[in-house]
Amino acid sequence: MDIRIGKILECSVHPDAESLYVESIDLGEEGGPRTIVSGLVKFVPREELEGRQVVVLANLKPRNMRGIKSAGMLLCASNSEHTEVEPLLPPEGAQVGERVWFGDASEQAEAAQPNQVQKKKLWEAVQPFLWPFAAGFAVTGGIMFYIASLQTDAAIKESKFVNPRH
Repeated sequence: MDIRIGKILECSVHPDAESLYVESIDLGEEGGPRTIVSGLVKFVPREELEGRQVVVLANLKPRNMRGIKSAGMLLCASNSEHTEVEPLLPPEGAQVGERVWFGDASEQAEAAQPNQVQKKKLWEAVQPFLWPFAAGFAVTGGIMFYIASLQTDAAIKESKFVNPRH
């Protein structure tokens, strides 16, 4: 997976869907910010998103969301009822565009291409096993996320949500 630190530059309600935001997110790419559509309207006020650092799944194939092409996905945590949702918050010092990875701290696996993510259903395979806990954001078996510049295995801010499966 290609998971990156981003910064939301602008956020507005989708012109054709009151439940969706359209965000302009800087991922440190030469081509400029990406447009990403998210369903966070009923969970997070727009003012809290603008200027905020976030964690983005960046290697998804762009999808049309009510007429606007979305080029990625904000990673969030939720309670088991999905009545509370919050975007993951990178730790202080994380840099826009930095890659976040999990597994071996010393070795970043190469990011899958968007076609591989879709064909092999990589995100669908990983997603059920992601869960926030006090030391960061882990996958099943206690495998941690890492950010190279921070040299830490506590890569993602503590969340109030716990894994409902454990």
